Amino acid sequence: MSLTEILSIIGPETVNTLIMVIVSTVLGYVFGIPLGIILTLTDERGLKPNKTIYFILDFIVNVFRSIPFIILLVWILPFTRAIVHTTLGVPGAIVPLTVSAIPFIARMIEQSLKEVDPGVIEAAKSMGANTFQIVIHVLLVEARSSLVLGTTIVFASIVGYAAMAGTVGAGGLGDVAIRYGYQRYIASMMYASIIVTVIIVQLFQLVGNYLAKRVDKR
Repeated sequence: MSLTEILSIIGPETVNTLIMVIVSTVLGYVFGIPLGIILTLTDERGLKPNKTIYFILDFIVNVFRSIPFIILLVWILPFTRAIVHTTLGVPGAIVPLTVSAIPFIARMIEQSLKEVDPGVIEAAKSMGANTFQIVIHVLLVEARSSLVLGTTIVFASIVGYAAMAGTVGAGGLGDVAIRYGYQRYIASMMYASIIVTVIIVQLFQLVGNYLAKRVDKR
């Protein structure tokens, strides 16, 4: 297969992969950040301890994090179809990717916020800051470097999940690797898929590391 033919296939599927990963990551953070904050606040050492709420949310997060993505993908097919009216292509992949990302992101948010120095939180409380102000101006600010690094891990994980989604008709680089590299024995397409995937992850990792250093004021 010529370089032109490889690029003509890899190019559009790379775009599809990026769309799947970026959209699901953004949606994952939209739901994952509030969930992570609630887990942090309701923990026994949090600002608003609540054993019942923490137990329920912690259980849900652990359950969904324990389900392998390929199984989750098939399990929620009816839910995916109900949301986007299809289980194929980029739209069909975004739903399971988002569902898989939410508990993972929530747990990473929780861990990052719990790393904040308790002394800083106590200082804010002594100055009259309420819970909302502490979350916005203390926890999220102090944990910003860890949160940025966490995003790079989330992104890399979702890239891997997106490749799995390609095995069931989602498209993207995973679909290229399976359809051309494995089923048709076109080694060049397999290598091209691997190389592009590695480049995407490495570039995002470099950007994440750079931003984490920039926002780290310690």
